[in-house]
Amino acid sequence: MLVNTSRRSEEPEIMDNFSMEGEILRDALDKIASINRLLGGNKVTLQGVNSLIKNHTPAEISILDVGCGNGDMLRTLASYATNNNLKFNLVGIDANSYTVNHARQLSKNYSNISYVCTDIFDEIEQYKKYDIILCTLTLHHFKDAEILKLMSGFRKQARIGIVVNDLHRSAVAYYLFTLICFVFRLNKMSKDDGLVSILRGFKKQDLLSYSKALNFKKHTIKWKWAFRYQWIIPTFD
Repeated sequence: MLVNTSRRSEEPEIMDNFSMEGEILRDALDKIASINRLLGGNKVTLQGVNSLIKNHTPAEISILDVGCGNGDMLRTLASYATNNNLKFNLVGIDANSYTVNHARQLSKNYSNISYVCTDIFDEIEQYKKYDIILCTLTLHHFKDAEILKLMSGFRKQARIGIVVNDLHRSAVAYYLFTLICFVFRLNKMSKDDGLVSILRGFKKQDLLSYSKALNFKKHTIKWKWAFRYQWIIPTFD
């Protein structure tokens, strides 16, 4: 019997325990980043950033990466800025202190990257502003009501726009991931969490429903390989 993807799963992931730390977590963070990079996931987010800044290029562009993991997306952006004569001020946030410390260590040679350990719901209550807010493989960790609250907060904080890059909830993606687990020799936590992540992912109608509820006048939703949705919400007038 095929896995049921008609509704978003609410099953928790092991990684949602923000007190978790140690070698298993570090290995999972690094493997997720490697697979995401290999399958073109970072490119999906980078394309979104490009689409937002092509007509809005302040002297310095501040970018917040929500649920930054080991910081791989931020390091990709830092290298892109260097190669294209752009000035990025990059901030990553994550609720797990072990994850943040690991990301800091991996990013120690990047002067324009900083990290904050905080709960994202606390962050959106602050009076901080960023040009762009990124949410790469993070939004699926939240329930629908939480997503509406987060996206509403992001809209208030982002001067230029929001880029969401997250999983397409699909039976094909689910079974392909089991093959990836074998090829990359993922540990049990990474395998179990990865499968749950796909079932907590989105179909296009989910994102359209959020957009309608949030009254997003301007937004684009595109399917990208490998089984991703790129959801771009400009916030400038």
